[in-house]
Amino acid sequence: MPETKALARFRLAGRIALLLLVAAGILWMVLHRNSLDAEAIARTIATVPAAPLFFLLAHLVASLIFFPRTVLAVAAGAVFGFWMGTLWAALGSVVGAIAGFLLARYVNNGLVDLESMRRFGPILLRAERGGWRAVAVLRLVPVIPHSLSNYALGLTRLDLGAYALGSLLGQLPMTIACADFGAAGETLAAGKAGWIEPTLVGLAVLVLSVAVPRMAGLRHRAAVSHPTSPQGEEGG
Repeated sequence: MPETKALARFRLAGRIALLLLVAAGILWMVLHRNSLDAEAIARTIATVPAAPLFFLLAHLVASLIFFPRTVLAVAAGAVFGFWMGTLWAALGSVVGAIAGFLLARYVNNGLVDLESMRRFGPILLRAERGGWRAVAVLRLVPVIPHSLSNYALGLTRLDLGAYALGSLLGQLPMTIACADFGAAGETLAAGKAGWIEPTLVGLAVLVLSVAVPRMAGLRHRAAVSHPTSPQGEEGG
């Protein structure tokens, strides 16, 4: 039918336009990467009247163009303080993750077969079966970079709610650490006391966010390599 073909062409044009827009954003980010540090971002956010909403919008765009979310979390801590900075950075990371997820799902529309992807296909299929827990583990252990994982997980049949919950939980430790560093740095720059404790807390959270997933991975590999045999236990 002519209407069906016209609608298909319209959808294809929409997908191509979105891809070109994201590509233009990535190019802009690459060209301006030297000026996009946490301090400069924090100064810009602080001058905006609706700073939290502007931050969320910036986080959404940044997640689509492969800008590090950790830099934004540091900026959030510097502008809003530790508690509110953690809140807005965590919310922004989830909003950005959902945006990339939905964009990939819309553009893909069944075009990519995960089983044909040798490197990331098995990982994504396990995440699809594992639900929010698997997403949280992928976020804790950065097998795939943040923005790329947003797009990659959008190729799966994961439920949006499970994806959002797993992303929130998996991204939270690094978000807390970065927001804490940002708040401590702002306190130090202002010449105020009390920056040492937040810095130590941030370091502790950062170490735990790296150590715990690695320990879990080692235990999993050990269990796979040396499975417990019920018959062996009875024979002992």
